[in-house]
Amino acid sequence: MLTYEDVTTCFLKASASLELTTHPEYWINSRSLEREFACTCHTGSCEEAENRSNCTVSFSWSTLDTALSLEGPAGVCNFFHEPEADCPHLHTRDIPPLVIDLSYTLTLNGSGASLSEGILLSLTQMLRLRASEHSSRAVETRPGISMALQENRLQPEALTLQQRVELPIWHPEGMRGLHDDHHYDSSEQAAWRRQHEIDDEDHEEDEVVADNPRPEDWLPQVMVEVCQDILQGLEALEAIRTHGSLNKNL
Repeated sequence: MLTYEDVTTCFLKASASLELTTHPEYWINSRSLEREFACTCHTGSCEEAENRSNCTVSFSWSTLDTALSLEGPAGVCNFFHEPEADCPHLHTRDIPPLVIDLSYTLTLNGSGASLSEGILLSLTQMLRLRASEHSSRAVETRPGISMALQENRLQPEALTLQQRVELPIWHPEGMRGLHDDHHYDSSEQAAWRRQHEIDDEDHEEDEVVADNPRPEDWLPQVMVEVCQDILQGLEALEAIRTHGSLNKNL
């Protein structure tokens, strides 16, 4: 079973091992029992953080996540209705993941007004290319520009980058389901998946049964990879900051 504490603890341990400075915050909604985690990360000292890029890691953990972690698809039935043998929840492999949002920011320190639209577009394209190329866990990468009203006109205030990581809370294929990414793919795993696909065709209506994939066996390494992605994202922003057209103004 995977818990909120498992995710937060493993993330903070992984970030410390990679020398990421973290500022975690925790919340709980006393009515819905939903728990939230947000952590601002940066490299270097806190005194220098204002002039450097940073990343905010955040996710929400609901009671449905607890049910999924504990019982898999059957937990969805228990959460919404009484279990029934023919319920689609018991025959699906589309288990909702835990979504972790990575939000990066690089403040332009008032220099945005001097940057043309073409330069800003070029910088965002460069940022997306660098960040997505070096990311191993992110499933989505979106650069952007935040605007602020200054002297009665909108001016670029910061370059932003949004990435999304989907963490398997529970997977019907256990550890093999966590290794769908190409960098985990081995000939043995590929052969297992091919055989499993053939078996699925013969047993499409079989109930999906939880197999307890033991998060302690895989979560620490996954969180290390997430933190490595954060470092790559921060490096991508720093590379943009030192880019000629922007460096003149920062």
